[in-house]
Amino acid sequence: MTATEPRRAEAATGSTPGTGPTARSGGRRPRGRPAMYTTYAQDMALLNTRGKKVGLGALLVLAVLLPFVLQDDLLRLLATGCVLSIGAIGLNLVTGYAGQVSLGHAFFLGVGAYTASVVAGDPEDEEVWGLGITFLPVWLLAAGVVAAVLGLVVAPLASRLRGLYLAIVTLGLVFIGEHVFREWDSLTGGVGVGRQAAEPVLFGMDLSRRSESFSGDQQMYWLMLAMLLLFALVGRNIARSAMGRSFAAVRDRDIAAEITGVDVRRVKRRAFVVSSFYAGCAGALWYSILGFIDPSSFGLLLSVQFIAMVLIGGVATISGSIMGAFFIALLPRLTRELPAYLPFLSSSATDTPNVFQFETLLYGLLIVLFLIFEPRGLYGVWIRVRNYWKAWPFSY
Repeated sequence: MTATEPRRAEAATGSTPGTGPTARSGGRRPRGRPAMYTTYAQDMALLNTRGKKVGLGALLVLAVLLPFVLQDDLLRLLATGCVLSIGAIGLNLVTGYAGQVSLGHAFFLGVGAYTASVVAGDPEDEEVWGLGITFLPVWLLAAGVVAAVLGLVVAPLASRLRGLYLAIVTLGLVFIGEHVFREWDSLTGGVGVGRQAAEPVLFGMDLSRRSESFSGDQQMYWLMLAMLLLFALVGRNIARSAMGRSFAAVRDRDIAAEITGVDVRRVKRRAFVVSSFYAGCAGALWYSILGFIDPSSFGLLLSVQFIAMVLIGGVATISGSIMGAFFIALLPRLTRELPAYLPFLSSSATDTPNVFQFETLLYGLLIVLFLIFEPRGLYGVWIRVRNYWKAWPFSY
């Protein structure tokens, strides 16, 4: 470095060496000023701002400490919300990111649940199949792989269709699955009988049963929270990778994407396979919480519920999938209290009208309202609130 270079720097910046804002702060950027992205990698980072890092850290600490302050029934509900979030992320990858409308999510959830129950089932049971492998990673991976293989079988048909035609094809999977699950007694146990779900055994310890220090619901909540963090991290990395960008290209303009070299059919197949894998794992984990699988559980309403999670939470966002899943998971807890305030609603399924019919109506109503008034879902509401406080006290 020559002697004239400091003078040139001084003339260019209008300040003397050692007196600039960066120098006064010890070589760091002053506080209160957002850091400027200078590389593409910085802009695409998983947590690219300090606020995101601090916020996520605080949220994780709060989530881990919840079992010490909440009752077991609420923890079971939150564990269910974590599992539903995994399934919603999978549906959002194929519907939100890749633009392929799928109404067959319930079918892949059922495939995952029954695969896990067969792998972990009692081999001495003469009524239903069982392999006796209770180790959680084994039956969870098997559930995802079998669902993904079936998704790969359906994908060539679905990759040739779009829009309403694709929705009808995937809707057919739900009715096929309902028929198979009702009639295949050696797999499902039969209607009205069912079978036991896979037990979450990890290193010889059944996490659904009480241990010396924690209850079964506390352990299940921590397990499902860890599973959600893992699947959400993988899903977010898929979304910001080359695969995720190809999903978005096909969603926005598939013809333009094909002209630029994107293999549209291969991208659609990948989206279906990844979504099916997520659904299979979610189905296996969900019914390990419930403990019992009934063949009538995987109907059209279940697919509609997952569509509601994606639309209410926010399309093409991982955070929105989690928000929508927890919203739908907590909604029945609120609606079951309505008979105390609305006498014409019954809490019995045999009476009309009842809270279960009201829940079904509410799912459709919420989808319509969010599509009209808040297309970006709960994630869009959060973005508006965040931007307001970032710009406060200014209105722009």
